[in-house]
Amino acid sequence: MYSVADKYDASEFSLFYPDLLPIVLQQCEVSPAGIHGVDHWARVLENGLILSTQTGADRRIIELFAMFHDSKRMNDGPDLAHGFRGALFAQSLRGRYFELNDKDFHMLFEACRDHTMGHTKANITVQTCWDADRLDLARVGVVPNPKYLCTDAAKVSSLVTWATLRSLDRVMPVTLKKYGWSCPSTRNAQIELVSG
Repeated sequence: MYSVADKYDASEFSLFYPDLLPIVLQQCEVSPAGIHGVDHWARVLENGLILSTQTGADRRIIELFAMFHDSKRMNDGPDLAHGFRGALFAQSLRGRYFELNDKDFHMLFEACRDHTMGHTKANITVQTCWDADRLDLARVGVVPNPKYLCTDAAKVSSLVTWATLRSLDRVMPVTLKKYGWSCPSTRNAQIELVSG
């Protein structure tokens, strides 16, 4: 369906935390099928994994960011503190459901807390997380602007086009179906969830 799909494939990656998503979803405030729900998280994860092949970003942090960055939204509209709440939520699960050393956890915390601030300067892993999220903005009517992308890898026009089309169609990444996660679709069907 997407002409550049063969260039962007995350199927080679495995999850570090395959059992964490259901725990995060149990404590979500917004609908998992909403515009900030699991299909968005899955595309953020896939975008981040693809970017990491060029940026060298820590894939563990990308995976955790994908699950936590919007996990504590109160609604699908303006909610300026949701990133901070998501970071605090990650902090509350650290040590019980996932392990990161202090330095790596600080990167995850920063990535979640500041992902809506429009920053472009940070550690490469944090930048990759932000780019992974920004590449999925078309679902809310915003085409990713290279001015607000942090890494050269994210600014490649074919990747921006690929991610934009997938975002508009709210594609659930097929390459991650092997984990068997799903959530109810807004179209009253089942969507396969991905993470990987």
